[in-house]
Formats: sequence, structure tokens, C-alpha cells
Amino acid sequence: MSRYVLPLSVLGTAVGGAVLLKDFVSGGACPSKATIPGKTVIVTGANTGIGKQTALELAKRGGNIILACRDMEKYEAAAKEIRGETLNHRVNARHLDLASLKSIREFAVKVTEEEEHVHILINNAAVMRCPHWTTEDGFEMQLGVNYLGHFLLTNLLLDKLKASAPSRIINVSSLAHVAGHIDFEDLNWEKRKYDTKAAYCQSKLAIVLSTKELSRRLQGTGVTVNALHPGVARTELGRHTGMHSSAFSSFTLVS
Repeated sequence: MSRYVLPLSVLGTAVGGAVLLKDFVSGGACPSKATIPGKTVIVTGANTGIGKQTALELAKRGGNIILACRDMEKYEAAAKEIRGETLNHRVNARHLDLASLKSIREFAVKVTEEEEHVHILINNAAVMRCPHWTTEDGFEMQLGVNYLGHFLLTNLLLDKLKASAPSRIINVSSLAHVAGHIDFEDLNWEKRKYDTKAAYCQSKLAIVLSTKELSRRLQGTGVTVNALHPGVARTELGRHTGMHSSAFSSFTLVS
């Protein structure tokens, strides 16, 4: 029996460590019971992952939720699912392609014309470590979608947010920003060999820096601006990395 003690001990330690890691990366449940009846919320990237769970939770709390979406079929399905689970009929999807400045402008015009207020803008959508793709307007995809697209969207809706104050802007960044470096001479990676990780970190650093500056500029307006690291979760964001394909990550990452 003694020969099994060491292997079982090692196994137990590994399993225990994995459980602790899972608890650590999952974070805690939000303790707030606040409701937001009558508040209009825009969530980008809300058909799956963190964006969908955010929209679901805010719908439960009584908000008027707008799922800003590129693939309308997927977003209509997500909106229908959220309406069914929360019994909140004020959940709708609208077309928004953050890789297209034209689409962003069209979305902002419709929201401005059709919504009396916008109280919360959650800039959540992102791409991560994709190949060296470019947006419709020629920007490197990760910078274009993660930062530039949301930057334009935020500024186009800023007057509406100010008029709806108290209101807030929430930018989903990443701890990856600490490894970021912004190369102002080559933002689109036209002069260097493309590095998917560095490009992602650059986009997330850009979000943090712009959030700090926008927060400074909006002091006294009733509009608050914050950036956040959402933790680690098993979502479609990592589809270009293979980071969720192992049994270990499937166990430890939160669904």
C-alpha cells in the first residue's frame, strides 16, 4: 500500500491545486442586488461569452438592453434566449460591425435618433491573436476592433451619454495591457513582422490609456469612465490561440 502513497499524494495535490486555481481565476459573484429599471444599456459583443452573461445579468435587473452585433442571426438568437430566461422583453439586437467605421456611424445615428437615453455603454467586443487581418478601413484588426472601433463609438454617443447623466462607460481591457507597447510609427504592423500577442497587448494598452484620459476630460459631466480586467473565462475569444483545447484549461477556466 505504501507504494501508492506518493503517487496518490501527488495526484491529490495536483487536483487540489487545480481547484484552487479555478476558484482564483473565476473570481467571486457580484454581491450587489441593485436594479436598473428604465436604464438603457448597450453591450458590444453580447452574443457569447462575457458580453452575453453581462447582458443577461443586466436584463435580470430590469434594464433596456441593446445587443450591439455584427452577426444578426447569432445576436437575434442570443436576444431571444435572454428574453426567455429573464422575461424581460426589452432586450433587442442591432447591427454593429466594429471593423467598419461606416457601420459604427450608422449604429450611432440610429441609437441617437431612436433611444431617448443611453445610460450605460459597455465596450466589450474583442478579437484576440488573430492572423494579420485588417479592418474594412485598413487598420490592423486587433487595434481596429478592440480600440479604434470602440473609441469612435464612444465619441459618437458621448452627447447622448452626457444628456442621460448620471451615466457610465465601461471599457473591457485585459491584464495583458501591462505587456503592451504602442508603436506610434507602425500601429498597423506594416514595417515589422506581425506578432499576434504584441498586437493584442498594444490594443489593450490603448484602451487603458484612452480610458484614463477620457475619465479626466469628463470630470464634472456626470459620466464616469472605467476600464477593467474581466478575469479568465472559457469563451470564444481564445479561438485563434488553442488556449482552451487542453483538458486542464477546460477544467480550470470558467464557462
